[in-house]
Amino acid sequence: MAAARTWMDKAPSDAEHETQPAAPNADTSNGQDVNEHPLDALVPDPSDRPPLCGEPRFTEILEGMVADAAPRVFAVVQEYGDRVDARIAAWGMAFESHSEVVSVERGMRMSLQTPECARRGFAWGSHIHARLVWFNADAITSAEEDEAPDVAGPMPEQSFDEG
Repeated sequence: MAAARTWMDKAPSDAEHETQPAAPNADTSNGQDVNEHPLDALVPDPSDRPPLCGEPRFTEILEGMVADAAPRVFAVVQEYGDRVDARIAAWGMAFESHSEVVSVERGMRMSLQTPECARRGFAWGSHIHARLVWFNADAITSAEEDEAPDVAGPMPEQSFDEG
């Protein structure tokens, strides 16, 4: 995955760091134009450059850039016993260089080298194991599926009549 170059990759030269003279009607305070942001000295002024392309194409470029750089999302799931029960304990994002993990119960955040490192922080003793489950958009259930009966079907009615 190649990273896109942005204006942030281009450090301003020393000449670009020099403060431009204030506009003739600009209000100055302590020698600084009050309409100028202090950080403007660090970023080249793009107002003399034309747009790269039209808005629809630029939106398309941005969407592609975001899709290419998007982190992979995963959950850290605590499993009780051997598939007896489970719960989502944390959510994580895997970036190219590291992973960030946030517990669902506020208060714990981790910055880790790999997603697999998160498992250690969520295992408890010998009965609760942690596993990573990568987000799969195709696995999302619809509202109808959520209300559907269990795979095994409804419980059969039991008769307590003797005889």
